[in-house]
Amino acid sequence: MATPLLKIEDLHVEVDGKEILKGVNLTLNAGEVHALMGRNGSGKSTLSYVIMGHPNYKVTKGRILFKEQDINELATDERARLGLALAFQYPVAIPGVSVSNFLRATTKATRGGVDVPIKEFRKELTENMDKLGVPKDFLSRYINDGFSGGEKKRLEILQLSMLKPSVMVLDETDSGLDIDALKTVSSGINALATKETAILLITHYQRMLNYVQPDFVHVFQDGRIVASGGPELSTKLEEQGYDWVTQELTIA
Repeated sequence: MATPLLKIEDLHVEVDGKEILKGVNLTLNAGEVHALMGRNGSGKSTLSYVIMGHPNYKVTKGRILFKEQDINELATDERARLGLALAFQYPVAIPGVSVSNFLRATTKATRGGVDVPIKEFRKELTENMDKLGVPKDFLSRYINDGFSGGEKKRLEILQLSMLKPSVMVLDETDSGLDIDALKTVSSGINALATKETAILLITHYQRMLNYVQPDFVHVFQDGRIVASGGPELSTKLEEQGYDWVTQELTIA
């Protein structure tokens, strides 16, 4: 049996003394796309930050394993070098740092410090930009500075395309996208979903799942996964909302 790329075991997390995650269990194998759905405030984004090692979130119990390695004590940059990546719901602007220089530096850092030959780097970058419909002038602009919502999300997927992580956590990548941008970004995500990678797609709504087909759908509520199923589960959530999950848990 293949080793899971990412395995989360009984994960409990608190922020400022308040418990947010209350026993999360989740396994991502190579070749799988998992969708994590839930109401605002249920803890979905907290889970994404904890996976990447945000220092403000304290793990009080449980483990996060990346290819069987316990990464609880690793810093964010160490996790990134191993092959973990997070696409943010609200990407931050970095004035003064051009997209081109940023991608060049991060690509080198996540490929063992090996400098990719400039010709090879530009060819790979151009191919990925064409796939995502990213204009050439992006390269000279500063990271997310003055970018629209759709441009920010395209840049997030472009970064993932260049970094080639094994596990990608996408935190509400569909947020703020119009239908055309959603289709383009979804196409980029589908290109990232290979037999060697695993994707955790965090979203509120079914609409992105019309374009990115998940293998598994999980419902997140009150800091834990309370229901799991196939793609049909997201359709039920779209039709009936989350109240039925709460009702079933109450009855149980």
